[in-house]
Order: sequence, then structure tokens, then C-alpha cells
Amino acid sequence: MANIKSQIKRIKQNEVRRERNKAVRSELRTRTKSALVAVAASSDDAGDKVVAAIRRIDKAAAKGVIHPNQAARRKSRLMRHAAATDAPPAS
Repeated sequence: MANIKSQIKRIKQNEVRRERNKAVRSELRTRTKSALVAVAASSDDAGDKVVAAIRRIDKAAAKGVIHPNQAARRKSRLMRHAAATDAPPAS
């Protein structure tokens, strides 16, 4: 453990931020997974779930929880899955 007062405070701040970021990442994964499941099942609310997942990804990137490039990659993959299942079957 650190002896310096400012370092003790920094350790406490980092722990609080780590817990907050963990919660955000967990919700991010949950929303993405539920969107992918809804898209794969072609459910009625698949569009809403995809929008909610994308909104959560953007919010996490804005807050610095994930890198903006990672957010773009996740959104791209999610939309690619949604577009592939919405496309009519090839004849």
C-alpha cells in the first residue's frame, strides 16, 4: 500500500472508476447479446434492441470506457449481423 496521501486517494478513485466501468461494460455486452439474439430470431423488437445497443456503445465511447475505434467496430459488426438476417434469401 502506498504511503503518499495523494497516491492513496488515487488508488481509491481508480477502484471507484473500475467498478463503474465494469458495470458499463457488462451492460454493453448484455445489450449487444440481446440484440444479436433478437436479430437471429427475427423478433419484432429486434430493431429496437439494435438501436438500444448502439446507443449504449456510443455512450460508453463518449465516456471513455471503450475506445472510439472499438465502438465503431462493435457497431459495424452488429449492423452487419442485422443486415444479413434482414436480407431476403438468395435464389
